[in-house]
Amino acid sequence: MPVAFLALFFAWPVLAIVLRGLAEDGSVVDVWRRRSTGDVLWFTAGQAALSTLVTLAIGLPAAWATARTALPGRRVVRVLVLVPFVLPTLVVGAAVEALFERFGARTGSLTAIVVAHVVFNVAVVVRIVGGHWSLLDPRVEEVARVLGASPWRVVREVTLPRLAPALWSAAAIVFLFCFTSFGVILTVGGPGLPTLETEIWRHATRRTDFGTAAALALLQMAAVVVLLVVGGRLERRLASGATSRRVARPRPLRTGRERAVVVAAVAPALTLVVLALSILVERSLSVGSGHGIERYRELFRRTDSGLVVAPAEAIGNSLVIACAATALALVVGGLTARSVAAGRGRAGRVLDVAVMLPLGTSAVTLGFGILIAFDSPPLDWRSSRAMVVVAQALVGIPFVVRAMVPALRSIDPRLHEAAAVLGADPRRARAEVDRPVVRRAAQVAAGFAFAVSLGEFGATSFLARPDAPTVPTAMYRLLGRPGEALRGQAMALAVVLAVLTAASATVIEWRRRDGVGW
Repeated sequence: MPVAFLALFFAWPVLAIVLRGLAEDGSVVDVWRRRSTGDVLWFTAGQAALSTLVTLAIGLPAAWATARTALPGRRVVRVLVLVPFVLPTLVVGAAVEALFERFGARTGSLTAIVVAHVVFNVAVVVRIVGGHWSLLDPRVEEVARVLGASPWRVVREVTLPRLAPALWSAAAIVFLFCFTSFGVILTVGGPGLPTLETEIWRHATRRTDFGTAAALALLQMAAVVVLLVVGGRLERRLASGATSRRVARPRPLRTGRERAVVVAAVAPALTLVVLALSILVERSLSVGSGHGIERYRELFRRTDSGLVVAPAEAIGNSLVIACAATALALVVGGLTARSVAAGRGRAGRVLDVAVMLPLGTSAVTLGFGILIAFDSPPLDWRSSRAMVVVAQALVGIPFVVRAMVPALRSIDPRLHEAAAVLGADPRRARAEVDRPVVRRAAQVAAGFAFAVSLGEFGATSFLARPDAPTVPTAMYRLLGRPGEALRGQAMALAVVLAVLTAASATVIEWRRRDGVGW
C-alpha cells in the first residue's frame, strides 16, 4: 500500500513536471555545471546545516528539561514551542522580520534565516528527542554515576548513545525543512540569498523556465537521497533496545540551583518563540496609530481582500482537511514504519528513503506536478478537494515514519520470544509488547502530521480552490495585496490559527496519562 500510494501521488506527478521541463529546455547537466547553481547549492546546504546545529543546541536542553525534570509548566512549554511549527513559514518569516526591525537589526542576512529556522523547527527536537528521552531507563545513568563517572562522561558515554536514533531522526527532519525552506527564505532572506527552493519557484513561475526549474528540482532530490541513504545507515547502526515500556518519572527540583539550571535550559527556546508570537499578536492588533480588534472583526466579513469568501471560512477548511490528511498519513506512514523497522534487506532501505522524498522535493514541483498528472479523464482530479488532502498527507507521512521507526526498532525481539514461550500468539504478543511504545510514538506522529498539514502552503497554493482556501493560502493572498488593513487581517488569521493549535495541544497534554507530549 505505501509503495502504491507513493507511486501514484508522488512519483507520477514529480516525473510529469520533470519530463515537461526537460522537453522544453536543454540538458540538465548544463544547468548543473553553471557556477551560479553550485553557489546556490552550497548556500542551501550550508544554511541548512548551520540552522540544524543551532536548533539542536537550543532544543536539546529544552527537551531534557521537559522530559526528565518536574519543571513547573513543562506542558505549557511543549505547547508554546509547537505553535510556530504549525504556522505557515511565510508568517514565521514575517514575524521574525518584524522582530528584527523592532530591535534595529538587519534582515536579508544569514543570521535572520537561522533565527527564523530555529523558531520554526525547535519543536521537532523538543518533541521527538524529548519523547524518546522520557523512555530511557534513568537507572542506567544512576549506575554510571555510582561507579564514579562524571556528569559529562555520563552524558557522553551513556545518554547520547541511547538518544542517537531520536537525535538523528530529529536532525534529519530539521535539515530537510531548512534545505527546502521557502517562506522563510522569501521573507527574511530576500532575493540576495537564494536557495534551490526559491530558485525553482522563480524559474517555474516568474520566468516560466521549466527546464531550469526541473534541473534544479532533480539536483535537490539527488542531494536529499544522498542524505537519506547515509542517515538510514546511521540510524540502523545506532538503533538501541534500551528504552522502557514505561515513562521515566520526572526528577523533582529540590534546590534553587537545580531550578536555575532547568530555567536556563528552556530559556533560549522559549524566549525566541515567545518574542516571535508576541510580535505577531501586536501586529494583528495594530489599527492606525493605536490598537484594537478591528482586524479580527474583518475576518468574518467579505471585503476587498482578493478572497472569494470571508477569511474566517479558511479556518474551518484547514481543520477539516488537516484531520483527513492526518488520518491518511497515519495509515500509510504506520504501515511504512512497520515495514521499514521489520525489514532487513534492500527493499526496506529503499522504502525508508523513498518515503522521506516528499520532504526533500520542492513543494512547487509537487503541486504543479499534480495539476499536470491529473489533468485528463479518468483521473481529472485537479479541482477535487481530495487532492489537497493527498498533498498534505504526503508531507505528513515522513513525520509519521521518523517518529515511529525508532520506537519500533527499540523493542527487544526477545520480549516477543518470551511472550511466545508463555503461550501468546503473534497478535497478542504485538498488542502486549508493542502497543505501549507504539501508542506514544503514534501520538508524536499524529501531532506533527496535523501541524504540518495545517501549515502546508507550497503544494496547497496550486491545488486549493478559490472558494475553499486554507489558512496559508488565504494569508498569502492577503499579504500579496497592498494595505496595512489586509496585512493586519493576515496576522489576525495567523493568531487565530495559533490559538486553535495551542488549545488542541493543551487538551491532548492534559488528557495524557503518561506525560509524554505528541
